[in-house]
Amino acid sequence: MVNRMVLNEISYFGPNARAVLKDEYETRGYRKALVVSDQNLLDLGITQKVLSVLDAGTIAYEVFSDLKPNPTVKSVKAGVQKYHEVGADSIIAVGGGSSIDVAKAIGIIVTNPEFGDVVSLAGVANTKNKSVPIIALPTTAGTAAEVTINYVITDEDTDTKMVCVDPHDIPVLAIIDTELMAGMPAAIAASTGMDALTHAIEGYITKASWCMTDMMHLKAIQMIFENLAKAVNEKDTEAITNMGIAQYIAGMGFSNVGLGIVHSMAHQLGAIYDTPHGVANAVLLPYVMKYNGLVCVEKYAEIGRSIGLSMDGLSEDEIIHAVVGEVRNLARTVGIPEHLSEIGVNEVDIPLLSKKAIEDPCTGGNPRETSVDEIAAIYREAM
Repeated sequence: MVNRMVLNEISYFGPNARAVLKDEYETRGYRKALVVSDQNLLDLGITQKVLSVLDAGTIAYEVFSDLKPNPTVKSVKAGVQKYHEVGADSIIAVGGGSSIDVAKAIGIIVTNPEFGDVVSLAGVANTKNKSVPIIALPTTAGTAAEVTINYVITDEDTDTKMVCVDPHDIPVLAIIDTELMAGMPAAIAASTGMDALTHAIEGYITKASWCMTDMMHLKAIQMIFENLAKAVNEKDTEAITNMGIAQYIAGMGFSNVGLGIVHSMAHQLGAIYDTPHGVANAVLLPYVMKYNGLVCVEKYAEIGRSIGLSMDGLSEDEIIHAVVGEVRNLARTVGIPEHLSEIGVNEVDIPLLSKKAIEDPCTGGNPRETSVDEIAAIYREAM
């Protein structure tokens, strides 16, 4: 079997890492940037920390902020139009997965205009050209969009979250700056941190996992368990820095081997209810782990050992119970809701959610073969 690894070219890590942006941008010879960032980050002054670096140099830019937490086809089309209107030749994405995902879609369409309808990018799109250069500065320690070949856009006409997979979209430069992440409200830090844990666990047990990605995912799991609670509840600077690294490590892994039905199911909550992606993943993760347990016992035991549990002498059921229990405890510690009913999910929608989930591209990577009825049963258990 041939395994492929696709990674971005250069990354910087640490407090005030954004300071490298000026020299990197000017050295690369770019002329004008479209800065993609959501309005909330602009209002909080977080985006301004990056714009200040641009202002200190000779970098021309225009800001595009017409996007939602679950970005839409409409936002992407508006961004493409803005890119052309301002005469940009590069994109700087500042934000969480929403900003970086929109930046990726814009960048791909600019160089592959035949995909201008956006919806044709769903799945593995046969694009011919690399995206325009994207520099990504994440403000959340969760999505790892700065190092993945994936992005997710909602088709508002069909209430469908489109998972787009394209090696041509990966940013040329990632800047993981702790100071940008430190401004996250606790609830967002918690949900995005649990999103990173979901990436690490699903990537570790997915059908395509192999030794290199296993190494990445196990380390990410260990670091998230060691740092997430301190990053959320204490705003500990070192823990926030470590979470930025952990989510990046998880991203390197899952981007190359895929995910599973936590994501398949979470995508539908985002499409139907506009549920923030990290929250949806965080609530669903323990229930799906329980469901997948019997086909993943050995890997669950390795997860347990990586977070300091003794797996000696435990039965298969005990291993599953122990590891799922630790995930539940971590989620509880950082204030994640335990049930879908707490985040506005209506049981009457479960048949539709389940049908859409089975069709999601992430379903194929799940370690346990599943069905619409079994996914519906997980949704109901999680209610």
